[in-house]
Amino acid sequence: MTEIRAVEPRSPAYRAGVRVGETLTHINGHPILDVLDYKFYGYEPRLELTLRGDGGESRTVRVRKQEGEDLGLEFGTYLMDRARSCANQCIFCFVDQMPPGLRKSLYFKDDDARLSFLMGNYLTLTNLSAREVQRIIDLRISPINVSVHTTDRALRVEMLRNPKAGAGIDVMERFAAHGITMNCQIVSCPGINDGPALERTLTDLAAMYPAVNSVSVVPVGLTRYREGLYPLEGYTKETAAALIEQVEAFAARHLEAKGTRLAWCSDEFYLLAGRELPSEEYFEEFTQLDNGVGMLTLLTREFSRALDLMEPEELEGTAPFAIATGVSAAPFLRRLVGMARDRCGTIEGTVYPIVNRFFGETITVAGLVTGGDLLEQLRGKALGERLLIPSSMLRSGERVFLDDVSVDDVERELNVSVVPVPQDGYELLDAMLGITPTADMQRAAWENEEFYRYNP
Repeated sequence: MTEIRAVEPRSPAYRAGVRVGETLTHINGHPILDVLDYKFYGYEPRLELTLRGDGGESRTVRVRKQEGEDLGLEFGTYLMDRARSCANQCIFCFVDQMPPGLRKSLYFKDDDARLSFLMGNYLTLTNLSAREVQRIIDLRISPINVSVHTTDRALRVEMLRNPKAGAGIDVMERFAAHGITMNCQIVSCPGINDGPALERTLTDLAAMYPAVNSVSVVPVGLTRYREGLYPLEGYTKETAAALIEQVEAFAARHLEAKGTRLAWCSDEFYLLAGRELPSEEYFEEFTQLDNGVGMLTLLTREFSRALDLMEPEELEGTAPFAIATGVSAAPFLRRLVGMARDRCGTIEGTVYPIVNRFFGETITVAGLVTGGDLLEQLRGKALGERLLIPSSMLRSGERVFLDDVSVDDVERELNVSVVPVPQDGYELLDAMLGITPTADMQRAAWENEEFYRYNP
């Protein structure tokens, strides 16, 4: 429990006389230990809040509000508690492969069920207490995102390097029995949890359907900072293709039996294998977008629709621009620039793949490109009037790259305006055309993305 740091003016709590500095201990008699208790028990329209003052005295206030309306309280932390750190030492952990000297937040490994429900983070289920497992069931906290990796309990112990890792599969089976929806992730490591081990994992997860709602299979990411760590190899073009074939074969069988593919490979596997991405219908409801499953296919669809909606005159007279991205996505973005050029021959855009020298050249995704690599590889290049970069290169809500180089630094050094672009085809086309989105345009793009994401 943490004390109340602020009470929003004119909120239900403000009208009831709740004061800053008090501690919320109970709602309708239920103990409030963290944000999940607060949100769940605070949902009802009539509430009785028990508050404790600085001196330890308690008082009760009654609140009337709209059902689902927030009470209007702010606490010391979003979770009303400390985020729970990971208790595992996974053989593939990306954080363990980070270079020294970065900001401290980048080395924190979270494994918190509350962040899974509230923010979509993945958890391994290895540090849940019996009370927390029961609370998820009692409060029907769903969906949650689970890093499974393997359902072979002994192999999971080995991969996560945690003697409790095998018991996480028992927790999943218990959740499934109580109808808790789970979206699952498998980080696939060549020769360890792919092949027959992956087949067993997919089969076991399918047995928990429909509680297991989706499964993504993503390739292990390996940086150049692996001295002293478990020996791992990355996927080659051939091994990536073999894994795709295995997962697609399983998905086809599950589609015929249950009406959904259930499991998908991330876009990165298709790029590694040099294969065309599946059509948008293949990804069904795009449930695993945050794991890079179908992301490029959805981006293409949005971009194509945005082109169709543009008036011919809007595509004329566009100033030259450049796009910087990761090595794996560069050919894909060149294709989108080509689509725009086919519609209007005056569009001039150059795509520059940025080789990741900071983490190592095996890291090819755009989200891990640093400002230093960007500066080093774009100096002296023709960038036009603006440089477009994926907003995933930047720290969430900020204008700073992973290596603490700022967007302002890049603009000053390269003498070009930098435009961070979210994963949205409409906004990408606007950025290519030099259209600055208004608040209404941004809202419309978000609504379009959400509609088409869930109504493909």
